[in-house]
Amino acid sequence: MDRELSSTTIKANKRKRIWQISAAIALVVFAILGFRSLITPSISRAEIRTAVVENGPVIATLTATGVVVPENEQVITSPIQARIEQVVRSSGEQVQPGEQILLLDRSFTQLAYDKLKDEQQLNQHKSVQMRLQLQKKLNSLESQLEIKRMNVKSLQARLDDEKYLIKIGGGTQEQVKQAELNLKIAQQELAQLERDIASERALLKADEQELGFTLAMQGRSIEELERKMEQAEIRATSPGVVTWVKNEVGSNINAGDVIARLADLSSFKVKASISDTYAEQLQVGSEASIRVGNTDLKGTIATIEPTVTNGTITFYVALPSEAHKLLRPNLRVDVQVITATKPSTLRVKNGPYFSSATGNQVFILRNDEVVRVPVTLGVSNPDFVELENGVSAGDEVIISSMKEHEHLKKMKLN
Repeated sequence: MDRELSSTTIKANKRKRIWQISAAIALVVFAILGFRSLITPSISRAEIRTAVVENGPVIATLTATGVVVPENEQVITSPIQARIEQVVRSSGEQVQPGEQILLLDRSFTQLAYDKLKDEQQLNQHKSVQMRLQLQKKLNSLESQLEIKRMNVKSLQARLDDEKYLIKIGGGTQEQVKQAELNLKIAQQELAQLERDIASERALLKADEQELGFTLAMQGRSIEELERKMEQAEIRATSPGVVTWVKNEVGSNINAGDVIARLADLSSFKVKASISDTYAEQLQVGSEASIRVGNTDLKGTIATIEPTVTNGTITFYVALPSEAHKLLRPNLRVDVQVITATKPSTLRVKNGPYFSSATGNQVFILRNDEVVRVPVTLGVSNPDFVELENGVSAGDEVIISSMKEHEHLKKMKLN
């Protein structure tokens, strides 16, 4: 037979049931929290690099590659086809005007010079011979001319005599006609001879002019070769430093080949190149910043080449004179062309995140979490990026690459 439980036992059983239910609920809660901690993504603080959002200026720039070149550089070319006989000055040596840099073998040009001199002398002899021959011919024609003139006078006298005989009845009309015919023939021959002499004189003058032109051209060619042979002793025409010289003694060079470069190292400029996609943003007179080591030098775009080569545009940046102590010829530098300036805006240090991220968003640190927030990215340069909205001054933004996590909205920070 069942007995009724006491109130004490009932209360004890009730408390036991409550504890059991509480323990079960706690286990369920702990299980849920543990599972969530297992499936919630996280990132280690050591894996990321951050920067604090601050107020400050941001200067928008285009990045170009550049090389330092002398502002004034003289390119020396070979005046003749020759062989390098001696290198008098090497690269890096300073030279003054008139000092020799290279000595070229002039034997090939000397042969051409001697041949041209011989041809000139031959033409001079031909000129004398032609003049003598033509003069001889003219003398013969002039002698014939005098004879013809005397013959015409004689025939004219004969005609006058025949006319007089007819008048006194001692001649015939046929004899007069014959005398007139003979006179006309002699006059025609005289006129033809005079024309032949005039033609010969004109021919002599033309031949003399032609030979004169030939001799004059040969004279100029000889003078040019003489000057080139003098220039074969390659000398500096202005003070400077030899930046490059063809130092292969015995090698053959052609006329026009570059054999040395002479630079004035008292002034420099930067030769820069950039993709042609930025062509419209390049303007003569625009400011540019040249980074040499940890130093930024200010400059301005002086010239822009009009042609595009292999998808790039070349331009030159003029530099102030006080910058030259840091510069060396052929020194590689980074060039930043300034396109816009924001004097005061929210900015954060530039980093790998902004070159790899897609879309306008950043990751900021909030307590122990990393949260993705939408932002509007503004102008940028290698140092800073403008954040137009979405963040506040003092926010800590991740600037290291987040390419593997950019799809996540939130992560735990370990």
